[in-house]
Amino acid sequence: MSVDTPLLDQVDNPQDLKKLKPSQLRQLADELREEIIDAAAESGGHFGAGLGVLELTVGLHYVFDAPKDRIIWDVSHQAYPHKILTGRRDRIRNIRQKDGLYGFTKRDESEYDPFGTAHSSTSISAGFGMAKARDLMGKDNHVISVIGDGAMSAGLAYEAINNAGADKSRMIVILNDNGMSIAPGVGALTNYLSRIVSSRPFLSLRDIAKQLTKKFPEPLQVAAARADEFARGMVLGGTLFEELGFYYVGPVDGHDLDTLIPILQNVRDADQLGPILVHVVTEKGKGHPFKTETAEKYHAVGKFDKASGEFLSVPSNSPSYTTVFAESLIKEAEKDEKIIAITAAMPSGTGIDKFEKHFPDRTFDVGIAEQHAVTFAAGMATEGYKPFTAIYSTFLQRAYDQIVHDVALQNLPVRFAIDRAGLVGQDGATHAGSFDVAYLACLPNMIVMAASDEAELVHMVATSAAIDDGPSAFRYPRGSGVGVKMPKVGIPLEIGKGRIVKEGTKVALLSFGARMQECLKAAEELEGLNISTTVADARFAKPLDTNLIAELAKNHEVLITIEEGSIGGFSTQVLHHLAANALLDKGLKVRPMFLPDQFVAHGAPGEQYAIAGLQTEHIVAEAIAALNGQVTAFSDSKATV
Repeated sequence: MSVDTPLLDQVDNPQDLKKLKPSQLRQLADELREEIIDAAAESGGHFGAGLGVLELTVGLHYVFDAPKDRIIWDVSHQAYPHKILTGRRDRIRNIRQKDGLYGFTKRDESEYDPFGTAHSSTSISAGFGMAKARDLMGKDNHVISVIGDGAMSAGLAYEAINNAGADKSRMIVILNDNGMSIAPGVGALTNYLSRIVSSRPFLSLRDIAKQLTKKFPEPLQVAAARADEFARGMVLGGTLFEELGFYYVGPVDGHDLDTLIPILQNVRDADQLGPILVHVVTEKGKGHPFKTETAEKYHAVGKFDKASGEFLSVPSNSPSYTTVFAESLIKEAEKDEKIIAITAAMPSGTGIDKFEKHFPDRTFDVGIAEQHAVTFAAGMATEGYKPFTAIYSTFLQRAYDQIVHDVALQNLPVRFAIDRAGLVGQDGATHAGSFDVAYLACLPNMIVMAASDEAELVHMVATSAAIDDGPSAFRYPRGSGVGVKMPKVGIPLEIGKGRIVKEGTKVALLSFGARMQECLKAAEELEGLNISTTVADARFAKPLDTNLIAELAKNHEVLITIEEGSIGGFSTQVLHHLAANALLDKGLKVRPMFLPDQFVAHGAPGEQYAIAGLQTEHIVAEAIAALNGQVTAFSDSKATV
């Protein structure tokens, strides 16, 4: 530990924090910021958001009584300060590593994490549920949901606010506004007014005034209500939330502890108000050590040199799959003015930011609103446009009804570019792309592809662009490609046709997606054991290449399917076809290899795939066991988990 933190050293939990004087909190916050920067230099990870809510975190734990009081961090990539203040400082430098702290809040990691949050916009719904449960049990604890302005772009947040506001159960929502301000700027006057309007004397006087104005003629009642709104500085910022049933306080400078602490105390003690929304304005990445700014304020970083601010990562010689997708889509869009790109608040994560530089009028970032993104794309498709909807696999789950009802049922040519397919390393189970093949391949009209390498991805972008009579999807993993020679242009693939990569006679490895390199290595090892091995790239989970499957089944003793997806996906499609067409009746030994029926914990990608049993050695072991009429322990565990 290379930072001097005399006050922070005294704080192992929120009870220790409460022993400090209010005048000491500024120094504590400064030490906490230095600790986070120092830890991030060693481990990397989500960075900017935590620095932005650092003072807010100190304030919440100083004012409220966690874990009795429930503090829910929406998305929770900003929870590093929270973890340090709740007994996890000694593990903060192994965050996101195997067997280390999770990068998000997690219920079984700490009693101070009342709800697991790693997908956006869930905190208000969860908090309202906790508040109602508290009321039913006759308890009096507080529930605080901290949600960012970006997360407020999701419909789920407003569904929750609408429900909670109508119910009037006591809960507090902290709106952390670190981007586009939705109310007038923060200053001394607005801070002062926010502190005053959240105080008990003001609330009591306001309640008396409301009772008196009920005796006035209606025009005077309206005038008094407008004066009340103006006095609270809510003419722009708070009206929406007030109309939805929340008492609005703000905007508040989220880095000014002298203002923030009294306001939180006033809100804590305002039992008669029902739901309250406190609008806190912060700066994402505040105090970061880097010499330049970025649009996302260093949302997530790799390891870096704290003194120089230089990142320590070694660049790959191969382009990332995300970059390959973006560049391929740009080339297709140069040929076809009807191609558009849609993303749900992840322009840089999906590569759509690169597309936008070339085609700003054909790029649409709809915010954290995956449901809207899909139906918006469907609407564009009805008018003859060719939408590519680029959404991570794990986030596309949120729009499943729209995929079914608005796209597949109407057979609309919406293209789904599914990034982060398979396991995703340090972001863990919440962000893993485990289920998209299973939930897409069961839908009528849907074409489902998976790229085995970056060159195949180029061709799949071209294929999807050429499909104009129904929906299509192609999936690809996180990270860099494998270093294959890249085609100059994408050539549309024949729909439902795979390819033989290596021919053999005894064992057939049928790969769907990015485990192809592991299959080729496994084939090489099997050949060294005099086991002749075929390697095939399925390319399509739907429609299947039934001719290829029949050929592999008839000409090999063992057929093994390998995929980076859950049960119910590619292997299920293959097994159903084999059974329905009597291809299992002559003694073919089939072994499906897929992600285990469990959530795989965070760690390096290689560590995760070792846990999942999808590395080279597992494929070799599966083939040998099948030839010997045995079942591997790992295969058996898949069947029984």
